[in-house]
Formats: sequence, C-alpha cells, structure tokens
Amino acid sequence: MKFFPKWFTGEFFGTFLLVFFGCGSVASAVFTGIGAFQVAIVWGLGIATAICLTGALSGAHLNPAVTVSMAAWSDFPRARVAPYIVAQLCGAFAAAAVLHFIFGGPLAAFETAHHIVRGTPGSEASAMVYGEYFPNPGGQALTQTARALMSPAAAFGAEVIGTAVLLLVIFCVTDEHNHARPQLLTAASIGLTVTLLITLLGPLTMSCLNPARDLGPRLFSSVAGWGALPFQVNGNGWLTVYIVAPLLGGLLGGGLYRLFFKPGYTE
Repeated sequence: MKFFPKWFTGEFFGTFLLVFFGCGSVASAVFTGIGAFQVAIVWGLGIATAICLTGALSGAHLNPAVTVSMAAWSDFPRARVAPYIVAQLCGAFAAAAVLHFIFGGPLAAFETAHHIVRGTPGSEASAMVYGEYFPNPGGQALTQTARALMSPAAAFGAEVIGTAVLLLVIFCVTDEHNHARPQLLTAASIGLTVTLLITLLGPLTMSCLNPARDLGPRLFSSVAGWGALPFQVNGNGWLTVYIVAPLLGGLLGGGLYRLFFKPGYTE
C-alpha cells in the first residue's frame, strides 16, 4: 500500500539524508573542532548516497535550485515544482528534528560551557548547527570584525556562483549525449563537486547551495529555542543569500549548460 507517491518519498527521504549527514557533520565540527574538509567530504558523500537511494524514485533533485532549474531548462513538469519543494523542505525539517534529538545534550552542554544563551545575540554560535550564517561563525559569536570579512553582496555572489557551478555539473553529468560523462559515478561526481564547493566557500557563507537545506533546519532552530535570531543575524540575508541566490545561481548554471554545453553534446 502506497501512502505517498514515489516522487514525494524520494524527495523527502533524499533531502532528509542530505541534511542528516551534512548538518550532523556541522554539529560534530562545532563540538569537536574537526576540519573544514572533513565536514565537506561528509556533505559530499551524504549527497552521493542520497542520490543513489532516491534517484529512481524522484530523479533525486533534493534541492529547490535543482527543481526550478530543471523546470526552466529541461522537460521537468512545472506543476511538480511546488510539490517537490514542499517535500524537500519537509525532509530537511525532519532531519533537523532528528539531529536535535541526537545532539541536543551535547549542544546544551556546549552552550553552557561557552556562556551562550539560546535565542540571544551570539547564539548563532550554536544555531549554525542548523541554519547558515555569513561569515561562518565557526562555533563562536559573530563580532563586528568578523562581519566585516564578508559583506552581504559578497555572500550573495558566492552563493550564486557556487550554485551555478553545481547545476552546471549536474546538467552535464546527467546529459545522455555527453559521452564522457561518468555513467557509473554520476552521484559521486555531484557529491565531489559539493565537497569542493564547501571546502572553498564554507569558511565564507557555510556554502548553502540549497534553499531547502537552509530554510528547513533554520525554521526548526527557530522553534527549538533560538526564536527570531536565525532570521536576524544577517538581516535579510537568510532570504537573499540562502534562498534567492541559490535559485538564481541554479538558473544561471542551467543557462550556461543550455547555451554552451548541450549544443556540443548533441553535435
């Protein structure tokens, strides 16, 4: 008996796994100080695993930027865009809730040890386990000196460019006319691209690339004690940098593929 259509199952559980592994690695980094590459490789492997498990169910978009770009630049039905995004957000929110159940104790102990009061200025040091902030807090409160390192415009540009690169890779490695594409390693190629992008951009914006990955856990953090803070730390950056920029970047990456790469593959 089917409770949900297979595309909903694929997008929900695929995004759940993506956030579970990825945000879980961020939590471990906050508590233990593991390096940026270790976080990045877990994100990449988590995404590759999620794609392998759910690709046959929904195409493994797992990201509103992918869904919107597929609707704009390929034959993905536009009527499915909103339902796919809803499934992705639900999966991301559920993963954040499960992570909070697992890491809630260590997170509270971290806050006590560092005199962090959840929901007050400076508690982005712990809220970063869920949502993203610029520059990367690295488990500490963002000071004015730190904020000066990454302007909203630079953060917006980083997310646009990073997501454009990601979508360009996705379109290219899934194009059946690209005879050089890694047919048996498509998921790994996408995951490694994410690893590279997080290694490069993670210290700056935490490298979102995926509005569902940010908004779902950010909403959870808001109801889990951080209140309005997740939507105040970077002003309207939660919207412009972590939702609008990835969506624009995805459209840009898909446009570059359509203009420069697809014609060459089909010659």
